[in-house]
Amino acid sequence: MLHRWKLAGLTFNRFYERYMIFIIPASLMLGFLFYRWFDSWSVAVPYLFAYITFVMALDCNIRQLIQTLRLPIPILLTLLLVHGIAPYLAYQLGGLLFGEGSPYVIGLVLFAVIPLGVSAVIWVRMVGGSLPLALSLIIIDSLFSPLVVPWLIHAYFGEIIEFNMVKVMFDLLKIIVIPTILGIAVNEITRGRALQWSGFIASPTSKLAFSTVVLINAAVIAPLVHTFKSDLPLLITSSVTIILIGYALGWLGASLFRDPAILRTMTFTAGIKNISLGVVIGVTYFEPKAVIPIVLTILLQQPIATILFQLFRKSSRINSSS
Repeated sequence: MLHRWKLAGLTFNRFYERYMIFIIPASLMLGFLFYRWFDSWSVAVPYLFAYITFVMALDCNIRQLIQTLRLPIPILLTLLLVHGIAPYLAYQLGGLLFGEGSPYVIGLVLFAVIPLGVSAVIWVRMVGGSLPLALSLIIIDSLFSPLVVPWLIHAYFGEIIEFNMVKVMFDLLKIIVIPTILGIAVNEITRGRALQWSGFIASPTSKLAFSTVVLINAAVIAPLVHTFKSDLPLLITSSVTIILIGYALGWLGASLFRDPAILRTMTFTAGIKNISLGVVIGVTYFEPKAVIPIVLTILLQQPIATILFQLFRKSSRINSSS
């Protein structure tokens, strides 16, 4: 009986990873269509998010972190690009399209400053990148997010919006830093066996939690859809552009190393952001319109990753045949 449950859980996990490009937008649409049912679930979002982070950290140990820290330049360069260059470009792009005082600009910059996304690990694995480097980037970025995210938001918008930096720091500690430390600790205590024992439950349920977070956040902002219809063409354009900027910065930075695994890893980790966290922060601390660009990136981020994956795979075939 247990074997059947394990098989079912692992099969569902593979199915989710394979069809994530369709499942995430479908979750978003369900939230929009049935928002009256799900908008009251918003209190569960921080707990779901903490669980997702905990499961991610179960796959990382201190030895991996130490090994990747022996090559600090790819890590430091990636973090500099995604939290230094990308927010500045997002701010300039938003100001050009919407004007400096627009809440849409806040949304674009918020997308640029949030931590790297867990789903990048899936793409790095499929494209043949460095999993230890990807996990280390995500873990380190997540651990520093309580300092980085509030400080950058304050740096760009502190003069025009009221923003409780301390509260954001503590919220990020609760939903990212503490679950991350607990996950790594459990992995160390069990000598790496925790995910082996629980993976058939933890992996698929964390995927379901991720879809549920997307669904709930969509339900929260669904009543406001009519307020941004006229801005939709520019919003889509800006969202696509800011996603492409992330991938491009990762690719350009990794080009310095002439290592295919680093190139693939930095490209996908720099381009894939923790969008659910961005929506949580946006809904909690800013006016609803600020969340719209981030919600649109939910629809666009994974399809763009799929296109890049195909390009990398095609490039690998050409190189192997030449």
